[in-house]
Amino acid sequence: MIRRLYDWTMQAAAHKNAVPSLFTVSFVESSFFPIPPDVMLIPMVLAERAKAWFFAFVATVGSVLGGVFGYLIGYYLFDAVGQPMLEFYGYSEKFQKFANQYNDYGAWIVFFFGVTPFPYKVITIASGATALNIFVFMLASVLSRGLRFFVVAALLYWFGPPIRDFIEKRLGLMFTIFVVLLFGGFVAIKYLI
Repeated sequence: MIRRLYDWTMQAAAHKNAVPSLFTVSFVESSFFPIPPDVMLIPMVLAERAKAWFFAFVATVGSVLGGVFGYLIGYYLFDAVGQPMLEFYGYSEKFQKFANQYNDYGAWIVFFFGVTPFPYKVITIASGATALNIFVFMLASVLSRGLRFFVVAALLYWFGPPIRDFIEKRLGLMFTIFVVLLFGGFVAIKYLI
């Protein structure tokens, strides 16, 4: 099934309606779809490098709006499904402690996982389930998803096809290292100053 979804996504990237498809894939990936929008973004930018920034913008907007949808899934379905299960198993108090900790670091969590290969949908739904401030969630989402898609577009714009293998194989790791270093820098500044 995953292979069919991947093949469909690649075909959609080459279709005349690629831009609406990119938006759609970016939207649904943020809440339930297993294929990341990079699979469409990469061939689209390689095909029309002059539109790299527009494609990154479309992916960012679709992803953030899809993230809001994922947030709403977590927010509304948690009360209907998740909370009764926690109460049944006696974990309501533990979840509340988790939610408080999540919300203390929510902006960093959303930002960090928004640029990594970790499934963003997990973060969007968890943010809704813990009732993370929606404005904090959206700001962190815009920054992280924009960074992710604009860096991919920039690398493809400047380096073209040779960078494709690097992006497909290692960019998630590079983003993770970048965010860990950035976060580590803020922590170091907080405790050293």
